[in-house]
Amino acid sequence: MYCAGVCVCNNYVNDEWKYRGFILLLTFLFYTAYHLSRKPISIVKSELHRNCSTVIRPVELNVTNNATWCDWAPFDQDNYQALFGVLDNCFLVAYAIGMFFSGIFGERLPLRYYLSAGMLLSGLFTALFGLGFYWNIHSLGYYGFIQVMNGLMQTTGWPAVVACVGNWFGKGRRGFIMGVWNSHTSVGNILGSLIAGAFVSSAWGMSFIVPGLIIASTGILCFFFLIEKPEDVNCCSPQHNVSSNIPFISKNESLNISISFNITISFRIKEGYLGVVEFSLCLLFAKLVSYTFLYWLPLYISNVAHFEAKEAGDMSTLFDVGGIVGGIMAGVVSDYTGGRATTCWVMLIAAAPMLFLYNSIGQRIDVLSFVGMLLLCGGLVNGPYALITTAVSADLGTHETLRGNSRALSTVAAIIDGTGSIGAALGPLLAGLISPTGWNNVFYMLISADMLACLVSNSTELVKKQLKLKAG
Repeated sequence: MYCAGVCVCNNYVNDEWKYRGFILLLTFLFYTAYHLSRKPISIVKSELHRNCSTVIRPVELNVTNNATWCDWAPFDQDNYQALFGVLDNCFLVAYAIGMFFSGIFGERLPLRYYLSAGMLLSGLFTALFGLGFYWNIHSLGYYGFIQVMNGLMQTTGWPAVVACVGNWFGKGRRGFIMGVWNSHTSVGNILGSLIAGAFVSSAWGMSFIVPGLIIASTGILCFFFLIEKPEDVNCCSPQHNVSSNIPFISKNESLNISISFNITISFRIKEGYLGVVEFSLCLLFAKLVSYTFLYWLPLYISNVAHFEAKEAGDMSTLFDVGGIVGGIMAGVVSDYTGGRATTCWVMLIAAAPMLFLYNSIGQRIDVLSFVGMLLLCGGLVNGPYALITTAVSADLGTHETLRGNSRALSTVAAIIDGTGSIGAALGPLLAGLISPTGWNNVFYMLISADMLACLVSNSTELVKKQLKLKAG
């Protein structure tokens, strides 16, 4: 059956660049589906705990003395924000831990099988969360378990798609190509918000079931049509032996990246140290900010601007629209200047005052200005995040010191994104704990994380300059 799928491709794709475009499109669709299936939980939060005084009470229900009659237990309690934080972290902690394993599996298993299985299982667990609505399940343990399993399944996506794209594309204009390609993250968030928002007020279970079916369908598409590497269809591999602009320290040195569960990944380095650690830490803080917005922005808009669940979800997509533009601009600028770290630093330092202004005056200005600020925040926050997870990961994973072992790209991408996912887990957790004290404090936390990311990215550039001076 797979051969038949490849034969269909051969009928329509008759040269190397068309193959590359086809693979870029396929992997774009795959990771769009991954992010699309992550988004519903943020949209449904404001439906699980509502302001019941604004909802028309059904005549047939005796809810006269029940102030939380329209909520979905167990999220009808005063600590509902902490419970939402628990759900977020069940997913994100499992994702962060699983990501380190995922890169290792991604090196050793066929990417087509690995991605297909991951998308099918992720679709299953996403749909199971929504079925809790129809099965009338009110157990936090049930929803927490589903989130843990879904988090583990979602780790199959990123290392595999980055490795596949890395197999097909050389350094060339990688920042621009991957900046455009990485818009799948924001496109998935936007589509996930719109799909979940279409059902959230009537039957929130469908807000999960429909995205679950979509990602499962893309898993089937992957099984029949993904071509892992150029050699499979008699194409030439892209050249990865162009020197990277990542800092180096000394000759004949091995970089040992030790993971807490005693798995050590060693790269034999001919010219020195790859900047995996610095960019991983930068992504940790950048992803903390980005994922806090991903999981909490609809609820923030609903609480502060008093929008309904669907309206708040639709408005939150503006952040991701800005993220698309920011990711592309970051890639273009870093290609032109040759400075990945500098590009991250400039965008991060500009993001801090924008976050402060958005929280301080965003809700008190006209709609057009509010939209502009949300777009700008999305671009400045997601631009560095997109650049590190794509072009930087590919630069490191396909560096000449790895001697053409493009499979190592899966591990490098997993290390960087796995470290970043620790921040992704911390952000929503801290937001859940801090938000009862006021949204201002949440934004102070986000601004602090943004500045830490800025400092780490700047340290990478300083190390590079010092090394150049010594070499001179």
